[in-house]
Amino acid sequence: MNKKSYNIAVLPGDGTGPEVVREGVKVLDAAASKYGFTLNYTHYDFGGARYLATGEVLPDSAIEELKKLDAIFLGAIGHPEVKPGILEKGILLRLRFELDQYINLRPVKLYPGVETPLKGKGPQDIDYVVVRENTGGLYTGVGGFSMKGTEHEIAVQSMVYSRHQVERCLRYAFEYTRKRNKTKTLALCGKTNVLTYVYDLWERAFHEIGQKDYPDIKREYYHVDATCMWMVKNPEWFDVIVTGNMFGDIITDLGAITQGGMGIAAGGNINPDGVSMFEPIGGSAPKYTGKNVINPLASICCGSMMLQHLGEEKAADAIEKAVMDVTATKLKSLGAGKMGYSTTEVGDLVAERV
Repeated sequence: MNKKSYNIAVLPGDGTGPEVVREGVKVLDAAASKYGFTLNYTHYDFGGARYLATGEVLPDSAIEELKKLDAIFLGAIGHPEVKPGILEKGILLRLRFELDQYINLRPVKLYPGVETPLKGKGPQDIDYVVVRENTGGLYTGVGGFSMKGTEHEIAVQSMVYSRHQVERCLRYAFEYTRKRNKTKTLALCGKTNVLTYVYDLWERAFHEIGQKDYPDIKREYYHVDATCMWMVKNPEWFDVIVTGNMFGDIITDLGAITQGGMGIAAGGNINPDGVSMFEPIGGSAPKYTGKNVINPLASICCGSMMLQHLGEEKAADAIEKAVMDVTATKLKSLGAGKMGYSTTEVGDLVAERV
């Protein structure tokens, strides 16, 4: 029988990115060998060091190469000697936009043994997913300055959404809710009382699509401020939340801290018909670079998400179960340098359990 094989781009990036990616790959290889498929890696050195040495952020040829691969496994982007925005816009946002990764998928799940700042809540309460529209809205840069630098300066940044962008995101969220099969409830997070045009479009499309094509999925609507409140007070209410780009950016960070912080939060930038990219939510944490103390679990969880997306569900589940076992029985804390183990040792612990 032919082994299945996948071509994966690895972008370790900056700071502690290479350290967490190394452990992610270690665990991916353990899962691949156990579940009978092969992962072929192509490594790319895009990031701060390359930019400082060559002035190049992301060559056009790289985008074309990446389009031919099955997935992208990313470490972290951000370098203390590079002005903020250059790498983030030039690599992260450019890849999201040019590869049309129009879904940002963020599971918010509290693992056993992990502390949450939410009093009285445990793993049974915090287990939901945010589907964030990833290529439209305020982040497309529609706008500009007039009379910049004067006392009459005007700055405009417009939230622009087409029906097509809204609809494809909502359909993904409905399908995901159906497949997840938890409480089959999809909540739209918006602000229809103030953003009366954009979220009116979202809400109309939400109910039209839901009524016609997804009658089995329960639909709920929450304003974004109420969503933030309930994420803290009653996270157990949520199954899947769908929202626009900016609100999604904000509520997923709130979700991350309730699940134990940036050290465990993983995300996927998804193009359901193209190449998707998986990345830990935390940044490059330059102060910990090279010390072998950073928590690699977010990167390892990204590997699990990537395999899930590629259809290797058994291997993906095995990685998640291994992580849960390690958080429940081994780690003292998720903080860098406080885990009771080095970065490498945490990778070893998970790989052994896979």
